[in-house]
Amino acid sequence: MTRSSFGRPSPARKAATRTAPHPATPAAPRTTERPVQWDEATWLAAIPPVLDAVGLSLSPTQQGQLAKYMGLLSHWNATYNLTALRSAPDMLSHHLADCLAVLRPLMAHLDAVAEPCKLLDVGSGGGLPGVVLAICCPSLRVSCVDTVGKKAAFIRQVAAELRLHHLRGEHARVEQLSGRYDLITSRAFASLLDFVTLTREQLAPGGVWMAMKGKLPDDELAALPADVEVFHVEHLQVPGLDAERCLIWMRLKPELLAG
Repeated sequence: MTRSSFGRPSPARKAATRTAPHPATPAAPRTTERPVQWDEATWLAAIPPVLDAVGLSLSPTQQGQLAKYMGLLSHWNATYNLTALRSAPDMLSHHLADCLAVLRPLMAHLDAVAEPCKLLDVGSGGGLPGVVLAICCPSLRVSCVDTVGKKAAFIRQVAAELRLHHLRGEHARVEQLSGRYDLITSRAFASLLDFVTLTREQLAPGGVWMAMKGKLPDDELAALPADVEVFHVEHLQVPGLDAERCLIWMRLKPELLAG
């Protein structure tokens, strides 16, 4: 991938709301030590133990795509500031394992729906979790939206190099998107209130929100609009990460949809 692959994107627009970072993306620690970098083979060797820990089975092709994606993310991170973390072991636990931990709940939801779904990853940054979900769930049609043009361009380059024809990178503010999505997710975007407020016009009838959070945010839950209900909360265990994680599932109240 060359610099010309990204083109010369226009300046990023300011987000419509102040973002509230997911605890899985802390500020990079100040250190004089050089970050540990892994080649693609090392990433490939590190993935199976994580899959075993979260109870997932992926094909060799999918594992290879994950390894190549993490290699690309690490390589271009210094140039395009895709994530605050720089060291490969930290990226494994805080990013890749964190995203893989949501796969079993997501797959259970997809099995219940039993039809192709369009997924929108809001504030996707370098593609977390959107790219990981696209690799692991090829039936999903995944769009990753970010206000930073270089990040959206990186997603498009990943889609091309990994031949993920069902993955798209969108450079826009989420409220400007015209499509409708069956599933809208976020990992490092905003509070629950801002998340559902800014994306409700993009939620398809009968669609759901899936918010990745750290500790269960009681104050954010209390601030949700009256027409939004939390219908399930999944507490997650992330391999190699000693921190609370949860997955919050939300939807518009069914009686309002019926009316």
